Amino acid sequence: MKRYSYGERDYSFGKRMLTLRTNIGLTQAGLAQLLGVSRRAVVELEAGSNYPTADHLQHFLELCVQQRVFAPWREEEEIRALWQAAHQKVLLDDAWLAALLGRRRPSLTLLHTEPQEAPRPGDLPSAQSTPAPQLDWGEALDVPSFYGREQELGTLTQWVVEERCRMVSVLGLGGIGKSALTVTLMRQVAEHFQVVLFRSLRDAPSCEALLENCLQVLAPQPAEVGAANLERGLSLLLECLQEQRVLLVLDNLECLLEAGEARGHRHPGYEDYVRLLQRVAETVHQSCLLLTSREKPAILRALEGRHMPVRALRLSRLEPAACEQLLASHELVGSPQERVRLIARYEGNPLALHIVAQTIADLFGGQLAPFLAQDTLVFGSISDLLDEQWDRLSPREQTLLYWLAILHESVTLQELQATLVDPLAPVQVLEAVDGLHHRSLVERGQSPGSFTLQSVVLEYVSDRLVTTVSAEIVQGRLSLLCEHSLSQAQAKDYVRQTQERLLVASLLARLQSSAPGHVEVEQRLRSLLEEVRRWAQDRQGYAPANLVTLLRVRRGHLRGLVAQPVGSSTSRLFLPQSATNFRYLYFPCTADMRHCSLNQNVNCSSSLIT
Repeated sequence: MKRYSYGERDYSFGKRMLTLRTNIGLTQAGLAQLLGVSRRAVVELEAGSNYPTADHLQHFLELCVQQRVFAPWREEEEIRALWQAAHQKVLLDDAWLAALLGRRRPSLTLLHTEPQEAPRPGDLPSAQSTPAPQLDWGEALDVPSFYGREQELGTLTQWVVEERCRMVSVLGLGGIGKSALTVTLMRQVAEHFQVVLFRSLRDAPSCEALLENCLQVLAPQPAEVGAANLERGLSLLLECLQEQRVLLVLDNLECLLEAGEARGHRHPGYEDYVRLLQRVAETVHQSCLLLTSREKPAILRALEGRHMPVRALRLSRLEPAACEQLLASHELVGSPQERVRLIARYEGNPLALHIVAQTIADLFGGQLAPFLAQDTLVFGSISDLLDEQWDRLSPREQTLLYWLAILHESVTLQELQATLVDPLAPVQVLEAVDGLHHRSLVERGQSPGSFTLQSVVLEYVSDRLVTTVSAEIVQGRLSLLCEHSLSQAQAKDYVRQTQERLLVASLLARLQSSAPGHVEVEQRLRSLLEEVRRWAQDRQGYAPANLVTLLRVRRGHLRGLVAQPVGSSTSRLFLPQSATNFRYLYFPCTADMRHCSLNQNVNCSSSLIT
């Protein structure tokens, strides 16, 4: 391979090589083995930082012709164009090309001659005549370009083809690439199956309707499947999966799971899908049911295992080299450092990067710098994507997400539990965080047993918290202000400063935009503080401390802010001299001084000291 300088990467050539390889049906490791090079050399080639030698390029083109990846009437044109794009120092051998296009005789093969050996990932079709698989792509996503995911693709190929798993789930956050990976895998391994079906569950069809639809392909003349014949339909499906080698892909399984349910239980009315999944997972057959979902179904958790015929693969962020290829396809203009910043901002989420790249191309002429200067992560379709997942969460899960956004760094379950106004049992916190993790909304922190949020989810939840609290203040409701502390005195200095900048200051700005002047905002906050002081202690929660913090940040101090005495239930807060000229401020004593945002000592008193 010939080195090409990083600063002048040929992204167009790399993308073309990547597209051809995936159309052939090879992994990077498989192509590297055929060409006699390292896998890293193939990675660099598809990144546009290397060009192949003439000999390697000839072998690659032979594979392309063998697998008919070029349009029949444009084979010679595309081969010559690729040879020129590869900047070869020698001219294309016309005699070799004529022989290649005339004979179409495969010069390389991957299949082993042993008849009973299972095919390996990346194997090419046998030269022997074998029946073509029956393909029904249904509403399968069109994947014109597929970036990265080589390791995941190899793992899935091994599970589906070599180890013959009965059921495989591909899980991950919306937009992370589950459907694209699954469709790419489906097309790559189709030759190992007799029948390949793809069905989307986005419209949540009944189990009877799905069975009848699939059986029309697998068993063309089945009895009509209805509620009374569901068991017969399930049995007939299992017979087909036993008699034929079938790959059945069900996309968007989360549409059948109940919203607000942390454990991944089915939506009411879709109990029959539980029977379907359980029967397919537990019955011996030679087929594979491939699922995609943002959430893991509860029924599968007890059946999965590293060495079991039921497996699950959770997708994380796309690797940087693949992200760069994705951005290059949009022809964005910027330095390598700017591309790295953009990729890091969106945690390697391919859909988010595609959306933002299109926005940069449309609004900023493809220039990265002016977009990065906006310092905005969540907008438009990205926000819509996260709205869908937020609406499926339970109130408890939403509360914990708010707290993870407030705390702003990885915390343990015990630390998370200690922040709650309404105490939860440890098992309840564990179940809720487990549900969020299965929905790919939280990820493990660096320290064992800790959890945190990705930057996109963090900004989305923070903005949602600010928007909702602002609306509540305007309406005179303080639900979230009672349940959550916007700024924590016991937090590290840089965390507290971040809380005040991203939450408190943002909230004040939003309130100011909805009010005619600073005076009205301050009067509203002071009025609410007076109202809260009259509440019973068990109702106040974090509200008093939040309102004092909002007033302090808005005014820059607390001078002249004197609370009126309300009797023996008032508490004395010792304010630091740097915060105010008053040594004490009074409002009703909360049940636990975790709720205080100014880090003062407390001494309950009925007197007013200024």
